[in-house]
Amino acid sequence: QVQLVESGGGLVQAGGSLRLSCAASGRIVSIIDMGWYRQAPGKQRELVGIIRFSNGFTNFADSLKGRFTISRGNAKGTVYLQMNSLKPEDTAVYYCNAISTTGVNYWGQGTQVTVSS
Repeated sequence: QVQLVESGGGLVQAGGSLRLSCAASGRIVSIIDMGWYRQAPGKQRELVGIIRFSNGFTNFADSLKGRFTISRGNAKGTVYLQMNSLKPEDTAVYYCNAISTTGVNYWGQGTQVTVSS
């Protein structure tokens, strides 16, 4: 089992920045990818970005490239999401995600990001 804990969400004005962190615990050795999804009120959960720990390869939502970046920590099982030039439409609950070598998806409890105009 893998447990994920997010931190760093909050309220920010449009144009501001936030950095989200996610720390995994448990069977970290089984994780191959970690990343972020988000879900706005009344909308489906969508991919923000994901990173592969073995080589640092990232997969990002096209609409967020240039404003958001994802990175991994020095220790396996840590991932960050740097969000710049935030817009009100970025308001959502952001969820950390991890995928194991067996294809199991793990989710964090989510952290609220609210961007005021």
